[in-house]
Amino acid sequence: MLWAARGWFLLCLLPSILRARASPETKPSSPLCQQPPLTNTSPVSPQSPTKVSCKGVGLRKFPKGLGQGIKYLELSNNFIQNLSGSNMPGFGQLEYLDVCSNQLESVSATALAELPRLRSLLLGSNHLDRNYLANGEAFHLLRNIEVLDLSVNSLESHMASWYISNLTSLRVLDLSGNTMTKLLAGTFRNSPRLRQLDLSNNYIMEIQEGAFEPLEELEVLNLALNSLHCISGFSLTQLRVLNLSHNALELFSEEEGEEPYLLRVLDLSHNRLLYFPDLPRAHDLTHLNLSNNLIASLLPGSPHPREFVLPYKEMQRFNRTVRPVAALTHMADLDLSNNRLELFPFSFFHSLGSLHSLSLARNCLQDVARESVTNGTELSVRSLDLHSNALRVLPRWFFDSLPHLESMDLGSNSLQPCESQGSDQGRDLGGDSHTSAPRDTCTPFYNVPRLKHLSLSKNNISRLQPRAFNRTPLLSLDLSGNRDLSMPMGALAGLELSLQELSLRDNQMDEAALPCLGTLRALDLSGNHLSLLPTGLSCSPLESLDVRNNRLQALGTVRSWSHSLRAVAVAGNPWSCCSLGWLDALRAAGAAVPDLRQARCVFQERGRNSSARITDTPRWVCPQPEGTASLALLVALMGLSLLGAWAFCLLRKGRKAPGCAGLESNRVGVSQPHPKGQGPTEERPPDSITKV
Repeated sequence: MLWAARGWFLLCLLPSILRARASPETKPSSPLCQQPPLTNTSPVSPQSPTKVSCKGVGLRKFPKGLGQGIKYLELSNNFIQNLSGSNMPGFGQLEYLDVCSNQLESVSATALAELPRLRSLLLGSNHLDRNYLANGEAFHLLRNIEVLDLSVNSLESHMASWYISNLTSLRVLDLSGNTMTKLLAGTFRNSPRLRQLDLSNNYIMEIQEGAFEPLEELEVLNLALNSLHCISGFSLTQLRVLNLSHNALELFSEEEGEEPYLLRVLDLSHNRLLYFPDLPRAHDLTHLNLSNNLIASLLPGSPHPREFVLPYKEMQRFNRTVRPVAALTHMADLDLSNNRLELFPFSFFHSLGSLHSLSLARNCLQDVARESVTNGTELSVRSLDLHSNALRVLPRWFFDSLPHLESMDLGSNSLQPCESQGSDQGRDLGGDSHTSAPRDTCTPFYNVPRLKHLSLSKNNISRLQPRAFNRTPLLSLDLSGNRDLSMPMGALAGLELSLQELSLRDNQMDEAALPCLGTLRALDLSGNHLSLLPTGLSCSPLESLDVRNNRLQALGTVRSWSHSLRAVAVAGNPWSCCSLGWLDALRAAGAAVPDLRQARCVFQERGRNSSARITDTPRWVCPQPEGTASLALLVALMGLSLLGAWAFCLLRKGRKAPGCAGLESNRVGVSQPHPKGQGPTEERPPDSITKV
């Protein structure tokens, strides 16, 4: 067993099964290669007197004729195989060179000698495992290099050490995505100024004694996606950010001593930790991620599961009676999701006086530790995630102990909301006293003065009690996924002046009664059996409405939202092709209907129901209003009569029948007879003519 020394941490090694990795032919892109793209219109495109990009233009050699004074040169995503001095004249001012994602195998000393001012060299996703001895010798000339990317080059541990063995000015180093299995003791001996080091996505199982000892300025270290099992002498006190996620860690503890740690962010997610890590001197830690581990309890002295035995000598001094969070006074964000916790221990979190965000989602929580809570015990938590547990009841004192709570996710539990106490008014709004749940089997969500966002999705809520959220100023409420949910009129009473977003999705509800929600902006009613919209919606200033997959034939009260509505989702309803006035109203209001092409309507054709896309509505098959057909027949008969009379008059040439007078002016009048041979009498005034 190796012993801890200053500036490095001791690794307790166990045999491990190497992770499956991508084949060498499939190379992930290097993080440092992701520079902002530059616009190219030709294979060699100068963007400015000092900046040139030749990214992805099919180059096989270093470009020539780029001019003098270039400081930034991007050659990534080409087919360059070597950098030689003969191809690189006139680049003495170059400070940044990106040759990522090429086929680079060889870098000559004469080429690098032409780049005395080079500060950043990005060579990720190449083949620098070939010719590494000669290439490493050439790298000794990079005395001023500060940023170096050697990621995804199939480098083994000794190759990586050789490449950086003389880079004394190095500040940022990326060795991720290689094939390193250990960190050798002298790897960073000549790189004391390193501040950021990325060793992620390798096969590292061992860190030799003294490997990190020279790195007194190191602030960010990424060891994620390796095969580390145990860290018991963590002593990099100057680190600010440490990522150890996706390893096989079963133990993490600090080195004994007095010097405080400067660590602010620690990621230990996706490991095999059985206990909360021992961090007595990490006073500045603000973000800790322990998700996806095997932690079964947070209480001192709790035994570990029998199936897990840690065969480490370090466990003999690992006293579980010590409170591991006593010093974490600046902790703001703690993620314990996807572990094996069965109890919510208030006493454990009480010392975390700055804790604002806490996630215990996807655990096995069934209860809260009531016996450990004393009068006046309060948590500073503002956001609490408890979704996907086995909670059945949260008592009143639970909310009283969270006076600053603003957001709460309780989805996928088995919680039933209580009826508000003293809710006689609620019974008048549709509540029934005999259907109210007993107080010891329901959760009081009323009178939580700062709670603004609440999710109760998938809780098997069968009935929402009257005034269930009274005096709780909710802005958003998610009640989706509660099959056959019953919502009487008074269920949401008390939210009329606060609620802005409401989800009743996938409840298979036949009807829903809503009060006049005067601030409601977004409503999701999709996945139900509604044939009519809920009453009370006309007074809500809706901006977004989702009614997909219901039984609606028409959409009423659209005009009441004409000044506010922005988007409506309508597909999956049996709309009536002959009652689409609501769609015209939506279009007139400028509301978007993004799924209109998927929406269909129903019409009668030859006595059978048929459907068509709403965009291709066959409105001509719709029945005419009552009385319209009779009027049309009458007009047709009158027209035929007039045509017959006109034809009769034409056949009587020169002989005007008394009934033919005045037809020229489309008026029917009465003509007085006159003696034979005399002219017609004077025309009668118009008021004596009868119009038809």
